[in-house]
Amino acid sequence: MAPGNALLIVEFAVVFVGVPALLATYQLPVPKILLLLAVAGACLVWLLRAPGFDRKVLWNTEGFHQGARDVLRLFAVTAPLLVAGVLVFDPGSWLGLVRRSPVLWLAVMLLYPLLSVYPQELIYRAFLFHRYRPLFQTEAMLTWASALSFAWVHIIYGNAVALLLSGCGGFLFATTYRRSGSLLLASLQHALYGCLIFTIGLGRHFYRGPAF
Repeated sequence: MAPGNALLIVEFAVVFVGVPALLATYQLPVPKILLLLAVAGACLVWLLRAPGFDRKVLWNTEGFHQGARDVLRLFAVTAPLLVAGVLVFDPGSWLGLVRRSPVLWLAVMLLYPLLSVYPQELIYRAFLFHRYRPLFQTEAMLTWASALSFAWVHIIYGNAVALLLSGCGGFLFATTYRRSGSLLLASLQHALYGCLIFTIGLGRHFYRGPAF
C-alpha cells in the first residue's frame, strides 16, 4: 500500500468514523448547524484548489435537467410508502411538527435545503468522491462509502430509524450524484426526502427539540 493511501485511510477513518462517534458521545458547545457549515466551507475550499476537480459538478444544470425527471418519478413512488409507514407504524407522529409548530415547520422547509442539504451533499458527495477516489477505486465502492458514511454520521441522533433512513437516502443521493455529475440534482433529491420526513412526522428521529 502506498504511504499516501495509508494516510488517506487514517484521515477517512478520523473524519467520517471517529468524528461522528465523538459527536454522539460528547455534546459540543457549538450548534451542529454551525459545525456543518464550517466543515462544508473547508471542503469547498479544498475542492476549488484540488487538481483535477471539475467545478461543474457543484451545479451542473445540464446534468440536473437530464436526471430531474427520474428523481421525481422515484420520489412519486417512494413518498407514499413513507407516508403509509408512518400512518401504520407510528400514527401518533403524523404531521407532528406541522401541528405543533407550523412556523418552525415552514422555517425548516425554507432553510433546510440551503443550510443543511447542500452542505451535506458537498461533504458526502463532492468532497468524498474526489478526495477518497484513490481508496475506493470503483464507482460502486465510492457510492457505498458515501452512503455508509452518511448513515453513520446520523448516529448523533441515537436511534436506528435515523441510521436506516439516512443509509437508504445516502445510497440514493450518491447514486444520483454519480450518474448525473450534478450536486444540485443530488441536493434536490435530498431536500425532497428531507422535507417530506420533517412534514409527515419522521423528523423527530433527526432532531431533538420540543416541537416534536
